[in-house]
Amino acid sequence: MVELNLREYQSSGPYRLSVNDRDALAEGVKVNVAPAPGEDNAYILTPGSNIGAVEIGGLSVLIEPKIGIPQVLSLACYALGRVKFHAEDFDFRDEYALPDALAMALTFQARRAFARGLPHGYRTEEEALYTVRGRIRFDEQLRRRFGVALPVEVRYDEFTEDVLANQLVKAAAYRLGRMHLRAAQARRNLGWLVSLLDNVSGIEFPANDVPAVQFDRLNEHYRGVVELSRLILRHGAFESGRGQVRASGFLMNMNVVFQEFVTLALREELRLSERSFPAECRGRRVMLDETERVRLEPDLSWWDGPTCVFVGDAKYKNLTGHRIPNADLYQMIAYATALDLPGGLLIYAQDEAEPREYRVRHSGRRLEVAALDLAGTLDQALNRVRELSEKVMALRDEALAGRGR
Repeated sequence: MVELNLREYQSSGPYRLSVNDRDALAEGVKVNVAPAPGEDNAYILTPGSNIGAVEIGGLSVLIEPKIGIPQVLSLACYALGRVKFHAEDFDFRDEYALPDALAMALTFQARRAFARGLPHGYRTEEEALYTVRGRIRFDEQLRRRFGVALPVEVRYDEFTEDVLANQLVKAAAYRLGRMHLRAAQARRNLGWLVSLLDNVSGIEFPANDVPAVQFDRLNEHYRGVVELSRLILRHGAFESGRGQVRASGFLMNMNVVFQEFVTLALREELRLSERSFPAECRGRRVMLDETERVRLEPDLSWWDGPTCVFVGDAKYKNLTGHRIPNADLYQMIAYATALDLPGGLLIYAQDEAEPREYRVRHSGRRLEVAALDLAGTLDQALNRVRELSEKVMALRDEALAGRGR
């Protein structure tokens, strides 16, 4: 298997590819493929915002993030389940690919969480037994076995380790185990984890419907391993095909991670509810035109009852020459105009844009651009979000003042 080592948004040296592999990379993995000047069947590969590992045809493709893998996992897990991991929680070598690093992190968190034993819970079972256990289901007994004493239809509560938390961890271990892990230690660790969960059901969770676990003081110490498992299941079901070329692996879209992190971190910093500060305006109806045919879904919005008092967008993208795309500015003008706001805020990842301000002619609207540095620890990133929250509150106050409130 040929190994391709790429880096997010960076162009590679020339690689020789078959026609099928070239097309599958471009269409299935969303890698930009350009002919290498002066060479036949050689291509320059430039990934977008997807990071991770993909096996496609005879290729094993690794796409490294611009920031460190520990930072990526910290941001993604916080955005998913408010989990605050520290640097020591991701104790693996820097050269590990993302799936290998995830396998090491998952087993590390499992060893820590399961040191007190696996979580157990009660599960209601209904079956036919030759001894009475729990409660007899008289209606079912009469319907199914009229005149026959045994077996007895019963319902009882089973105290078991086959509960959702363990099922999620096992499913995540299986998902990673099916990938081409390059680190032998990662493969051994996953084998240990699967054997530990031998009595837990193996369930396939669809990436778009990974259930959440309710935590309390009794099971809070399992949060880290469970939320990391949910992260793996949400992003680890990548599979596509073109013709006879199949691709599978783990891809994490940094656009999504950045947007989810910014949304949750600002909501937490501003101490707002999900209803007051929804993601992508969920639960709110925002229309551009008076006939309500064009729907708008800004990433960030703050609502005071039925009234929007702030609007913004989170953008994790590669900006050539650090120039703000006109389309992003047009989009923000549309949001601010439709919501009757004096302005809006565009938040980019650090190194993609510098803070600046645009005053729109003949409208009086002000568009602010801010940069969020994701480098360093999670706490450092959250401290920078605190500075962003001040811009959000200033725009909110300006909107309220303009409405006489």
